[in-house]
Amino acid sequence: MSDARRHAEVLSGAERATDTRELFSRTSAKLRRLMPFDSAVWAATDPETGLITAPMLVENLGSRERCAAYWESELLEENVVPFRDLARAAVPAAGLRAATGGLPARSARFRRLLDSQGVDDELRAVLRIGDRPWAVVSLFRMRGGAPFGPAETALLAGLSGPLAARLRRFARPSAAGGGVDATTPGLVLFDPSGEATSINEEARQHLLRLPDGPSIPSQLGLRLPIWVVATALQARAIARGRDRGGARARIRTVDGRWLTCHASCLSGPAGRPGPVALVIEPAAAADLAVLIAEAYGLTPRELEITQLVTRGLPTTEIATTLFISPHTVRDHLKAVFGKVEVSSRGELVARLFAEHARPAAPKTAPVRVSRRMGRSDAPPDARAS
Repeated sequence: MSDARRHAEVLSGAERATDTRELFSRTSAKLRRLMPFDSAVWAATDPETGLITAPMLVENLGSRERCAAYWESELLEENVVPFRDLARAAVPAAGLRAATGGLPARSARFRRLLDSQGVDDELRAVLRIGDRPWAVVSLFRMRGGAPFGPAETALLAGLSGPLAARLRRFARPSAAGGGVDATTPGLVLFDPSGEATSINEEARQHLLRLPDGPSIPSQLGLRLPIWVVATALQARAIARGRDRGGARARIRTVDGRWLTCHASCLSGPAGRPGPVALVIEPAAAADLAVLIAEAYGLTPRELEITQLVTRGLPTTEIATTLFISPHTVRDHLKAVFGKVEVSSRGELVARLFAEHARPAAPKTAPVRVSRRMGRSDAPPDARAS
């Protein structure tokens, strides 16, 4: 089968997906027929920071607690082909054995986790558009299987852009999006070892709105979603000088709204590392604007113009600010209107900056959120990805 036919075979499943988790499931099933693997992890990412966010699909792996150790190693240890490097690499996919010359123990991730789980090789990729990562994927083969070969790496790398283009559409505002009960920031504190030590009630309420997924137990009497834990881990990575990115991720709730989760590492006595303070709160319009603009495929220049439109600037002032002609501004606006499917500046502002903040629409049957972390009793098609 030619490369073009194999790509088409995988993407045919992705095209029928109605949300991110279904896209992961369909793509994984199609891909397994073309390049067998034993287990997999698919995770959405925040396109600005690359941090994992909801949803995540974990297939044929053991304890969910190991998921936290995997991401701790990813962010805090010296590893081969970390996702942060693949997000910028010329080829956004790599096999562990191929990258280490057949010596996977060169990677801390293999020594600490994969080897003891019987994993022989890992093929990982970043699904990206330009330098914006929309998801990451790891495929695993257990001992006894052949290492991932160049053709398989090339297949996964070739799917990166097309799959990312489909994923970003799911970040667009949902007409059915509802409100979030708690409107004030929530706070979770982690000690220097990464253990959650305290939480306020607002944070508990926000956490109950998060979708089901991998989580870890805590001393606080609740399980913490891996997306929250990873954000705290990223703050520690930045404090140690391992990364210069931001410890911030936006997470979509079960009722279609967005929360922002951001963390920072505080200083202890004599400059020693202190606790990590993590804030989780409803996403502000300005914080969500770039994400939604990316979801519609706006270019950096189109986004600049759109942001100036939201400030009420007329065409001539936008042209002066950006040192371009009014005609060029109008051309860009025409392109923006087409991508966002609106016909006026007012509709554009409402679509990109205001729709996520609308009050909850009346429902014929309320969505019940159980005390188990993030699990909703709503039917599957009522839950946002």
